[in-house]
Amino acid sequence: MYKVDFQHPSSVYFVGIGGISMSGLAEILADAGFHVSGSDWKSSPITEALEAKGIRIQYGESAAHVTDGIDCAILTSAVKESNLEYQEILRRGIPCLTRAQLLGQLMRNYQTPIAVSGTHGKTTTTSMVSEILLQAGTDPTLSIGGIYKSIGSNIRVGKSGYFVTEACEYTNSFLSFFPKIGIILNIEEDHLDFFKDLAQIRSSFRKFAELLPEDGCLIINGSIPNLDEITGDLSCKVITYSLDPLCENGQPADYYPADIRYDLSGHPSFRVCTAGADRRVIALKVPGEHNISNALAALALADLLKIDPATADKAIASFSGTDRRFEYKGSIGGVTIIDDYAHHPTEITATLKAAAGCPHKTLWCVFQPHTYSRTKAFMKDFAKALSRADRVVLTDIYAARETDNLGISSADLCSEITALGTDCHYFPSFDEVENFLLENCINGDLLITMGAGDVHKIGEKLLGK
Repeated sequence: MYKVDFQHPSSVYFVGIGGISMSGLAEILADAGFHVSGSDWKSSPITEALEAKGIRIQYGESAAHVTDGIDCAILTSAVKESNLEYQEILRRGIPCLTRAQLLGQLMRNYQTPIAVSGTHGKTTTTSMVSEILLQAGTDPTLSIGGIYKSIGSNIRVGKSGYFVTEACEYTNSFLSFFPKIGIILNIEEDHLDFFKDLAQIRSSFRKFAELLPEDGCLIINGSIPNLDEITGDLSCKVITYSLDPLCENGQPADYYPADIRYDLSGHPSFRVCTAGADRRVIALKVPGEHNISNALAALALADLLKIDPATADKAIASFSGTDRRFEYKGSIGGVTIIDDYAHHPTEITATLKAAAGCPHKTLWCVFQPHTYSRTKAFMKDFAKALSRADRVVLTDIYAARETDNLGISSADLCSEITALGTDCHYFPSFDEVENFLLENCINGDLLITMGAGDVHKIGEKLLGK
């Protein structure tokens, strides 16, 4: 494997530089003195920000984009063998690294690399951790899978030994990492276009845990089924947290909440309980029980790093979320519009459960399914989760990296939801969705646009943005 020499910056070319993680890595290398360039399908706020930093970006897919002088090419898992730039890179014999391999090599430059993994909640928890480290004055380097409001970006280049990143299991990319501290938030079925089944996913997370060195630490949700399969015989320290006082294996959780209460906006407050002592009550600015769990993971990490508890508590209490995670977009005609990235049944359930605690007459969910394979694999689970809303509107499936529709469409999901007794409508175009909402939403309703694609544009269009 090609080794990047961080002491002698070279020329690096990113295929798909506009991706949220790729752009962050590009910015880190540019800041370190590397000559960074790349390509993407079209211009976006992310690519425009990179160009403003002097990074040259070409748009579209063309072999002509690959020129002399490139020392290394960085690729995402979305780049196929048929990609013209990839073919030209191979023809020229230019060394290649995956995004994950570059990130793994980068982690070796830091004294305390921290990787946040899990099927859900990575971006929110990484942002919570970042808020704590920033308010503690640790000057961390951050790589986040979404726009983090406190820094107005997905990336921050610091000068300390702390490096925080999300660690995604898709294509086993996080197995290329070198963390000293790992967090596992949850382990569920997902990415079944790559993994065969849940057993294979669990095996991948076990291998991730085994990456941690003897002087490292795993912070893990103790409610994960068959917990000991993931944590048993690890050489590193293991810290557990859970929404219950006992972990799945019957052992006491190291961190758990008590006296949970919710305000009228669905924001929880709770008392942090540990084996040593109880902390003061913390009131979150983000809604839902799932965010209590995320906060416990972040607070456990803060204690491990010996950050002043009062500072950590204050940071968690001030955390107001990240883009596309129960993000308030605005109100029009008395209708409140929220946007959320949820695209897995568990995430949808958590988001709609949180929304139920917010003031509303009718809870609307405009859902854009993400990938045909995920929609097919979780069809009935999606229907059950979405039925938590009073009324559901479906858009076409967002294909993302896929080309085969597997013989399904959103009309199939609509039928499943309707069969459960929930009012559901499917429209092929965003214009049709917007017109339907304009005709049917009334003062006092709560409207959530939901999905990992571009469904957020519907709410923004309604708001005139």
